[in-house]
Amino acid sequence: MLGAAHAIAAVRGGTALPRALALSFAKFSPSPAARGAMQDLAYRTMRRWGTVEALMGLLVPKPPEPLLHGLLSCALGLLLDEHDPAYESHTVVDQAVTAAASNQDTSRAKGMVNAVLRRFLRERASLMASVCSLPPAIWNYPDWWIKACQAAWPSAWESLLQAGNSEPPLTLRINRRKTTIEDFLALLSSRSMEGRRIGPAAVRLTKPVPVQQIPGFEDGLVSVQDAAAQGAAPLLDLQDGMHVLDACAAPGGKTGHLLELADVDLVALDQDGQRLNRVGDNLRRLGLEARLQTGDAAATDWWDGKPFDRILADVPCTASGIVRRHPDIRWLRRPEDTRQLAALSARIIDNLWTMLAPGGKLLLVTCSIWPVESEGQAASFVVRHSALRLPAPGQLMPVAGDDEDHDGLFYALFQKPAV
Repeated sequence: MLGAAHAIAAVRGGTALPRALALSFAKFSPSPAARGAMQDLAYRTMRRWGTVEALMGLLVPKPPEPLLHGLLSCALGLLLDEHDPAYESHTVVDQAVTAAASNQDTSRAKGMVNAVLRRFLRERASLMASVCSLPPAIWNYPDWWIKACQAAWPSAWESLLQAGNSEPPLTLRINRRKTTIEDFLALLSSRSMEGRRIGPAAVRLTKPVPVQQIPGFEDGLVSVQDAAAQGAAPLLDLQDGMHVLDACAAPGGKTGHLLELADVDLVALDQDGQRLNRVGDNLRRLGLEARLQTGDAAATDWWDGKPFDRILADVPCTASGIVRRHPDIRWLRRPEDTRQLAALSARIIDNLWTMLAPGGKLLLVTCSIWPVESEGQAASFVVRHSALRLPAPGQLMPVAGDDEDHDGLFYALFQKPAV
């Protein structure tokens, strides 16, 4: 709990949750089991952040210092699960008080922690009635995000927000160079695990497990990739021998998929050299090769001048379509980020278009639900370049259900006129 509180405090200071957890892991050196529990608790808290923050305003009139705030937030986040709790209420209170007492920065406040949490349990009904009149507490999104969603999708905004609050499934992509869906499902069954086919190369595990426990993962039989994201590579209609660019490639999920589909000469580009190393790690696990290139997709100084037959442009965006996987994003983003990132993405795809061979295809991908980053971006691109727009899925909404369960992505496919 103390480790999760440390991570939550860092997020409140502007740090992304994965980075905040990495800092907590380095500070506390948890066991593998404690590491998993720390991560689970931090993600649970972020998914309830709007309600938690509203409750904190009622229960703790004077804002506590960051670590204590994080500790109370984690405990309240757990106590909100009244009907299907992960832990008994008395256990949560006891562990929160113990965590406070164990740290010199919070030890003097252990009595306050105990009093605040017990007051919540006593007055739960009235406190929840008070905070649930506030949209951020009801939906667990900032007020501006809720209003933007209502404006963009007036008939679907509630289901979109609800999907973003769900826990994501563990979906795998089968490496067709090494196995088949049928053989992999049989392998799962032999390990007393269950999964089912939900796409051409997609299998969803019934019960998520750490990747180290997925049979065949280390041998490159499968990769973790959302079902919606698995639509990118097939849209490019790859043929053996093509010269292909995967722009903004890290961490390499789509890079691997491209190479699984055809024997192509692929350049994996990313501005972040450290993240590009993850692309290399993923490709080695899959037994595949690409040229890893550090560079800015909005610049040309990395390009050797050889036109590409296919370009995958998975451009920067607000990531508003994948908030169920990254619940901190909604709290770290600001309203102005949408247009700023859309402008950056426009510069990138304009630049990449100059590198595309005549007759070649460019696939624009965003993990956003905001029209200015998706359909608006695609429509403007066609006007600027007189590009031919080919059939593609367009906006895929985030969906959480038994039959359909995937993130929110946008796809637009363009072809350059042949000379």
